[in-house]
Amino acid sequence: MPIRPARRITNTSPKNFGMFAKAVGMQGDLIHLELGMPVEDTPQHIKDATIAALQSGAVHYSDLQGLPELRGAIADKLQRQNQINVCADEVIVTNGLTQASFAAFMAFLDTGDECLLLAPYYPQHIGKAELAGAKVTVAPLDAANGFSIHRALIEPHITPATRAIALINPCNPTGRVYTRAELDIIADLAQKHDLLVLSDEVYEEITYDGARHISIASLPGMKARTITMCAFTKAYAMDGWRLGYLAADAALIGPLMKMHTSEVTHVNTFIQHGALAALTGDPEVLKSMVDRDRARRDLVVTRLNQMPGVTCAPVEGTIYAFPDIAATGLSAQECAEKLMADTGVVVEAGSFYGKAGEGHLRVCFGCAELDVLEDAMARMQRFFNALC
Repeated sequence: MPIRPARRITNTSPKNFGMFAKAVGMQGDLIHLELGMPVEDTPQHIKDATIAALQSGAVHYSDLQGLPELRGAIADKLQRQNQINVCADEVIVTNGLTQASFAAFMAFLDTGDECLLLAPYYPQHIGKAELAGAKVTVAPLDAANGFSIHRALIEPHITPATRAIALINPCNPTGRVYTRAELDIIADLAQKHDLLVLSDEVYEEITYDGARHISIASLPGMKARTITMCAFTKAYAMDGWRLGYLAADAALIGPLMKMHTSEVTHVNTFIQHGALAALTGDPEVLKSMVDRDRARRDLVVTRLNQMPGVTCAPVEGTIYAFPDIAATGLSAQECAEKLMADTGVVVEAGSFYGKAGEGHLRVCFGCAELDVLEDAMARMQRFFNALC
């Protein structure tokens, strides 16, 4: 008799890897713009600090919550940059934002609870909520209104069972950076309905043209009901390091630590010294990386808007463009698959992020150098010229 998996596994939605899974094993000259993997290398000073820590013997168990000096630097950064009044004891260093969010979902969602996602949403949140025994509900934002947050689109989806709302700001996949007025709506709803906000802010450093990232935990009354989750993944090109952190009110840290230590005990000791170097190093290094992302964005958004049947809204933050291809008459999935088959350019279908993303593609411009992006845009131009 086969061994039966736990119901929490069999009752969880299958993991979908989208166009990446379809591209695996394909032959030919592919250009991968479907994954949010930075093309930049991790800055040298971060590597050097990590190597030095490794060579000096930082190879043993360390503080379960994260190195005190790193948590202190994170708290300083959150106070200075995010205006969140936290101390080092209200920070947990995690294995990337993925583990931070898993710990948050597992620590605060129960069987029968509901977790509300704003769509287009980040699909990984679905599996985490379901593993915790919760049900996912969706509040679709309106593409015609720039995927803005409006109370009337969200509040009808809040029920007595709703326990948490997941927020991604800056937003993957839409490229929006939410305004203070939009965040005020979420904050008011959270306080009115006694909700926890799980705030994914992994793209906080990557904003353009004066768009200002605001942490919702900095708003009045929100620190006590927000888990702020950040990472070194995108801004510092450290995706393979699996290094992030969360910050929360002291009253929330106990349950989070119970999950964190059950999962990983603590994060790799010597790479935390690299994270400390990232936070305390020359800020021009980060600025230069964001400037290069801006150049990539400018190229891709400009070229997309020159293609027939395609319109692309300005990208305020992240490393993604989210062009509207509804005028082609193809569904998002059909368009993505045909584009890959005909041109070798791999992008993600907007419907991967829920029904609200239908009629769009997600194009990652941060994962390729300018010459590769030029080639990809030329191929896409020919594709849409022939299609329309």
